[in-house]
Order: sequence, then structure tokens, then C-alpha cells
Amino acid sequence: MSIPNTLNNDGKKERKKRILTEILSNCAIVIMLVSLCLIGFGGSGAYNTVFSSGGDNSPIYRGENTRSEVALMINVYQGNEYLESMLDTLRVYDAHCTFFVGGCWADDNNTLIKRIVDEGHEIGNHGYFHKDAKQLSYSQNKSEIVATNDLIKAITGKTPVLFAPPSGSFGKDVLKVCEDLEMKTIMWSRDTIDWRDKDTDLIYTRATDKIQAGDMILAHPTYNTAEALPSILKYYKEHGLSAVTVSQIISKTV
Repeated sequence: MSIPNTLNNDGKKERKKRILTEILSNCAIVIMLVSLCLIGFGGSGAYNTVFSSGGDNSPIYRGENTRSEVALMINVYQGNEYLESMLDTLRVYDAHCTFFVGGCWADDNNTLIKRIVDEGHEIGNHGYFHKDAKQLSYSQNKSEIVATNDLIKAITGKTPVLFAPPSGSFGKDVLKVCEDLEMKTIMWSRDTIDWRDKDTDLIYTRATDKIQAGDMILAHPTYNTAEALPSILKYYKEHGLSAVTVSQIISKTV
């Protein structure tokens, strides 16, 4: 009679083992999905996995992918010493991009703003004092954005139609402000993380590796970005991609 008992015990152990395996497998799947969401929404990785270009006031993460175009977006609150050479490089490669500028920076750099516009680039709004838009109320966000818009219009004669939230942080209030001001909230599909990783080769790789039409690439005016820019633009050109402004690349998306 001991043999059946042994078999029953073995069967119970096997069932427990299968159940444990299933639990661990499901946990692994959940962890993977949560990680993908965090990468997509956090903006901390080189590639943003969320490509929403929904209607209304949804933020836009990438552009139209049926054209051979990509968009460089340069967020500016400092780095004047590198902007001139970056503009020179863009001109050499007949490339254009969107500069999202902070209002307090623009107020002190009218000449650079005018050069950016005169050379065919686009000026976007990056808030006045680089405040976390997600933490601001509707009225506070509106003050940040409108003050910058008014300043840019006074310098260039044109009011920005695009807003890039500082640090990629946004909430429902700032999205509503942009909707009410008939502006688009702009994120990115690829992040060079140049402000953190001061590595020219790494910046180049993040801006080019597996690049796709419609990608919007985030960068800043840093020494290493300025150094990598010629190689980045050369790569785009050699692979049949034109570097255009954000408004151009999203023209069929919104």
C-alpha cells in the first residue's frame, strides 16, 4: 500500500512545481510590461517606445513615417557657445530642425533667435523658467507658455505653435493649456541623453542606430552634440533621410 502513497505525493509535488512555474512566468511578463511602460513614458531611455499621435490634446511622440524624414529637436536653456557651430553644421548639410527655447534664455539671446529663424529653422516653446509642467496648475502653465510665446513673437514676429515640456514632464493641465492655445505638445521617439552622457560616440549611436522615418530625436547644445552633429547629419543623408522641422514631420500626423 505504500506505493500508491508515494505516487500521490510525487503527483502533488509535480502539480505544485507546475503552478509555481506558471506564477513565476506570469510575474516575469508583468515586470516586462511595466518596464516597457516606464521607458516609454519616462523619457529616460534612448528610445521612447510610446508613439502616440492621437487627436485632441494628446502629446506627439513621432512624425509621419511614410516620408523619408526625421526631425532633430534641440532644447535650449544654455549652451550658447555651441549653438553657432551647430547652426553652421546644419547649413553645410542643408538640414533644418526645431529649437525649443526657454523664455528666460530667449530674452537674453535675441540675436541667436533671429539667426535660427533666418536660416530656416523653427522656434518652439520650452517654458519660461524650465519648471516641471506636471506640478503646475492650469494658470501657472499658461503663464509659463504665454510669456514665452509673447517674447518669441516680439523677436521673430511669429508665435510658436509647439510646446515641449521641460524634462518631458506633463499632466492634464498643461495639455489643456496647449489645446486652448491651439498648440501641440511635443515629446520624442529617441533621446540622445547628451546632457548626462557626455560621449560623442554614444550620442551619435543614439541618434542614428536603427533610425526610422518619422523619428524625432531629442538633443541639446552641448560640446559633444556639436561634435557629433556632422556625422549624424552625414549618416541621415547617406541613408536617404532629410532632417526637417518638427512641424514639417508631423504635418500629416495631426
